[in-house]
Amino acid sequence: MRPDISKRLIAETVKFHGHLGPFLILGLKAGLLANRVLGKDPIRTRAIVETDPKPPRSCVIDGIQVATGCTMGKRNIELKRSNRVSITFTRGERSLRLCLRREALEGVATISSVEEAERMALALASKPVQELFETEKGP
Repeated sequence: MRPDISKRLIAETVKFHGHLGPFLILGLKAGLLANRVLGKDPIRTRAIVETDPKPPRSCVIDGIQVATGCTMGKRNIELKRSNRVSITFTRGERSLRLCLRREALEGVATISSVEEAERMALALASKPVQELFETEKGP
């Protein structure tokens, strides 16, 4: 499972969010996988994001919004405070839970420049989803 992220989609996401960073790309990849598994439906899809509610980890939300069409305004994204990063997508009776692998975050804490954050984000964009997230599908 490796949703492709085009340069155009990355550019659109950066325009929405304001800058390129690792958590933005992780949210984008998670949302694209949810679309593939559950079907894209920005009205009936729901996302529960468990993470630290402040940047940089909360940036995952903007990637999810761009990919899935779920938005805070429609209230089909819910944020829960957590030390981890996990997302549960539901659409009808079906669900997909993604938990960020610890290895995916290696190096994030030591990022010291915008350029370094952009390099890491682009490196994450090219990684297969299964290397970044543990996945669990519901019925």
